[in-house]
Amino acid sequence: MTASPPSVDDLRRLLYTPVVSDVLDSFGLMHQALKPFVRPLDESLTLFGRARTGRYVPVTKPVGVGENPYELEMDLIDSLRPNEVAILACDGPTDLIAPWGELLSTAARARQAAGCVTDGLVRDVARIRAMRFPVFHGGIGPLDTRNRAEMVEKDTTVTIAGALVSPGDWILGDVDGVVVIPADRADQVFRAALDKIEAEDTTRAELEAGATLRAVFARHGVL
Repeated sequence: MTASPPSVDDLRRLLYTPVVSDVLDSFGLMHQALKPFVRPLDESLTLFGRARTGRYVPVTKPVGVGENPYELEMDLIDSLRPNEVAILACDGPTDLIAPWGELLSTAARARQAAGCVTDGLVRDVARIRAMRFPVFHGGIGPLDTRNRAEMVEKDTTVTIAGALVSPGDWILGDVDGVVVIPADRADQVFRAALDKIEAEDTTRAELEAGATLRAVFARHGVL
């Protein structure tokens, strides 16, 4: 009998970024990890889900009377579905653009979204940490985006912290960083990553029993 494919929850529990990054490298996908300045607010949490994207730019004029500077941002967050990740590209690192905070976290969590990744700043971090909502950030600061930056595109391909992300790509984040798994390679990557995890578990057990690195590498090809 064929085993059922792993669920999103299974993959979130089993996968970790170093092994997925190694698999992506083996497929010739060498630029899928975000630059290391993007860090988790809570290192104990794992983020895993499908990307929904927004791109921010600095504003060139103050918000006019009756204008809503958060319009696209609201559309993106209000339309999040379960297991989706808000990807907010701010051309970071930046000390200017802070698109994420407690209220967006609250709205996203209510929609069962998987988290947020931004190369901009986040604020309200104590409250977000208390919520245990996975957020990966390019820095922490108290700024509002109003009269500083605005989202100008959503659900388009963006560059964030050196990596390309398209809507529907899979995003995995943990204490080691964030990797992007292209949607059209995801099944292949997940299968190979689960196989590599099994091989690493075997390798670890043999090393704990006293085997040498050279011997276990010769047997399993894993290091």
